Amino acid sequence: MRLKKGPPDFILFITSITLMGIGLVMVFSSSAVTANVNYGDAYYFFKKQLMWAIISIVALIVVMKLNFLRLKDFAIPLMVIAVVCLILVIPLGIEVKGAVRSFAVGPVRFSPSELSKIAMVMFLARSLDIKSDNISSFTKGVLPFLVMLVLICGLIMLQPDLGTSFTIAATVFFMLMIAGAQWIHLGLITLSGVVAVGAAIILEPYRMERVVAFMNPWKYASDEGFQTIQSLYALGSGGLFGMGLGRSRQKFFYLPEQHTDFIFAILGEELGFIGAFLVVTLFLLFAWRGFKIAINAPDNFSRLLAAGVTIIITFQAAINIGVVAGALPVTGITLPFISYGGTSLLFTMVGVGLLLNISRYSSQS
Repeated sequence: MRLKKGPPDFILFITSITLMGIGLVMVFSSSAVTANVNYGDAYYFFKKQLMWAIISIVALIVVMKLNFLRLKDFAIPLMVIAVVCLILVIPLGIEVKGAVRSFAVGPVRFSPSELSKIAMVMFLARSLDIKSDNISSFTKGVLPFLVMLVLICGLIMLQPDLGTSFTIAATVFFMLMIAGAQWIHLGLITLSGVVAVGAAIILEPYRMERVVAFMNPWKYASDEGFQTIQSLYALGSGGLFGMGLGRSRQKFFYLPEQHTDFIFAILGEELGFIGAFLVVTLFLLFAWRGFKIAINAPDNFSRLLAAGVTIIITFQAAINIGVVAGALPVTGITLPFISYGGTSLLFTMVGVGLLLNISRYSSQS
């Protein structure tokens, strides 16, 4: 085998930039009314997202050009920073709608849970690579990763944020599977995860209400089922070709979180099935290129890292779209590249930068 350096994956790069571009357009379209009423500036959210988009592109380029052989060295420092930030955000963060998930420095907000996604993937890829010979052992190979997972998800649950915890846990599960963990161990992890999620839902009344409302949202149309119903109205109103960019009715204070968690509903309303199908296709294209990069990665660490980044981004997208379409209970998960949120966009593009860095190298016989 020989290591060959080449250009980064062009299709992945164009796909990511296209998704981010669609996101910028939709953030402006979905937030203009709210921004104008609340801040007197229809471009308020758009300008902030544009600033983060520029920063994110710079971050992507920097990460893409990092020394490939040194990527592994960033895993532990990032993990330490993520844990410290997750601990500090509880007493020092700002509360928004009953949750404390971010720090505020002037007009800038930073969400540690977004950093923890990339940090966890990098840390797990590094650790699984080092302990590859012990992966078949539960105590030596799997248990240490579960302890770290419980620590990270436990800290995130204190915010509280079940959706992000579930996304990270699912990513860890699939990375362990790719690394070669035994099926019986994976089965035990799945069982434990189901019990943990069930307990988290039962112990918090608002989560239980969301699950119950998910089963029949029209029965709870005035409270927990309201978002789902308004989201379905938006998607249904879009039809095949949509009502036209900027012509959404649901963004006029009918659909809550219209520029964050439920931005895909506004996209479907304005751009129709064709626009929604385009976005889904772009995410599928992203997944294909990401897994292709993982398959052709030159070593075990970069293979696991590429797979982990691809999984965590596409899995989050699948959950968000499922929630918007009424196929899953409301979770508070945003749509990568598309939803408003600077930290989310930044670390999503950092993930893309890691994929592009790895794609510059391939195993050639």
